[in-house]
Amino acid sequence: MAPGRAMDPRLGHEPGLGDLGARARRAIEEARAAGVTRLVTVGTDAAQSEAALALAEANEGVWATAGLHPHDASAGVETVERLVAGQPKLVGIGECGLDYHYDLSPRPAQREAFAAQVALACRHGLALVIHTREAWDDTFDILASAGPPEHTIFHCFSGGPTEARRALDVGAWLSFSGIVTFKNAGEIREAASLCPLDRLLVETDSPYLAPVPHRGKPNAPKFVPLVGAAVAGAKGVAVEEVEDASWAAAEEVFSLGHPSSGHRRSGPCAR
Repeated sequence: MAPGRAMDPRLGHEPGLGDLGARARRAIEEARAAGVTRLVTVGTDAAQSEAALALAEANEGVWATAGLHPHDASAGVETVERLVAGQPKLVGIGECGLDYHYDLSPRPAQREAFAAQVALACRHGLALVIHTREAWDDTFDILASAGPPEHTIFHCFSGGPTEARRALDVGAWLSFSGIVTFKNAGEIREAASLCPLDRLLVETDSPYLAPVPHRGKPNAPKFVPLVGAAVAGAKGVAVEEVEDASWAAAEEVFSLGHPSSGHRRSGPCAR
């Protein structure tokens, strides 16, 4: 991907990355050197959401989300809801959703927290960033019940063609991570191949899931061009097409060209 034309909608959420220390600054500088000039750092609980917002406020070309990860759902959505108002660099709610693989919070608490954050995204006109693992049916049931926000993203998309079509049918964007480069990820590449370019994002999910040839090492935003190249290969299109399309899709889904950043409107969710 050409310098100045890549974006990572997932700068990371490891402890310390959201602070203003040397590691965060180095990650941003290395990303920019690799041509990744716009980044979104993701909140997963109250402390990480606050850190993400501070990092975004301090750095040009960096935005933030605030949310409660399903692992931390028992903490209560009110812990992050207080952070939402009056934040010009806030572009989304999440990551939030359901994780039935680890079940680190009880499933009823996960479902309640997810539904509350769907409503929060709608109320503030923000993008919804979804984490779902082994919980597709309940994820779609909650979205159907609440009505998905106008701008909904399935982050680190890990489904196959069936799940991709279900997500696209509710108007969502699919965000592909380094998994798409893994040898055994054929179904994810099939999902990427059928995803329309205007509904496609690329990300790193750093510090996890580093793309090949860096698999097994800490991930970083500077690797997002490798993800974009793998998506282009899966779709059989030029890398530049994915570059331009994912740049435009990220700008649209996070409302980066909007004068008040992510906040677009308040009102009911789409149904």
